[in-house]
Parts: sequence; structure tokens; C-alpha cells
Amino acid sequence: MSQAIIIEIAGATAGIVVGSPGNFRFFSSEPAFDRLDGRSFHSAEQARRTAAAHRTAKDHRKDDRKAA
Repeated sequence: MSQAIIIEIAGATAGIVVGSPGNFRFFSSEPAFDRLDGRSFHSAEQARRTAAAHRTAKDHRKDDRKAA
């Protein structure tokens, strides 16, 4: 039986993961997370951590552009 889990990062819905143990596919619900769309993860938690890291990296790149 598959399950869907909402992934939230900093209070915003990044997307959902759908799957079963060992194979969770990420579906983006925000453009900021589109680069992760369709990726598979071993767990929902791995998908959440990856989305959080992606968001942090994107925020740092944005800050770097503002400082330049």
C-alpha cells in the first residue's frame, strides 16, 4: 500500500513524497523545489532533509547575489 506524506520546509509546503518503504518519489508543489521533482528517496525523512538542504543552499545563493 502506498502512502503520501507532505513535506514542509520553514512553514511552506515543498511537496509530497509518495511511495512505500525504500522508495519515496518527491513531487514538488513550489517552484523553489522543482529541481527535486521526480527524485526517489529511501525514506520520507531523507526527502525532507534533502529539500531542507536545497532550500538552505538556494537561500545562500540568493543572499550572495544581493551582496554582490
